[in-house]
Parts: sequence; structure tokens; C-alpha cells
Amino acid sequence: MTVEERVRAIIAEQAMLDVADISLDCTLESLGVDSLALVEAIFAIEEAFDISVPFNANTPEDSGFDLTSVRTIVAAVQGLIDAQTA
Repeated sequence: MTVEERVRAIIAEQAMLDVADISLDCTLESLGVDSLALVEAIFAIEEAFDISVPFNANTPEDSGFDLTSVRTIVAAVQGLIDAQTA
């Protein structure tokens, strides 16, 4: 399973949607992901990829982890994975 597929599956689970409904261009807001589901998704991503996401729930816009869209989340996760192997 690719990084994209795993991230999409995690977001789908948290949003209680079918993974087929999750495209790279979707925003978390458009998917109905609330703050609690977002935090749960971040924890699930950390566990699935064995990474530490620089995310602060109190100031998510300042976390350095781009949550603009599914595409940016996938890119950020890939960046964290790449940084670990560098």
C-alpha cells in the first residue's frame, strides 16, 4: 500500500466515508473532518508510518504540517518519512 493509499484510508476511516470518496484534492473541511477526527487521524498517521507529526491541536495553522488538502497531507507525511531515512 502506498503512502497516498494509507493516508486516504486513515482519513476515510476518521470521516466515516468510503475511501473511494477521498481524492487528493479534497479538503478535510469538505470531508466533514472535525477537530476531534483530525487529532485521531494525526495519531493514526503517526502510528501507521512510525513518524512524529509536528502538530499542535491548539494552533494547527502554526504546526508546520500542511492540512490544506489530502494532497498536502500525503506530501507532508512523505516528507517526514524521507527525513527519517536520510
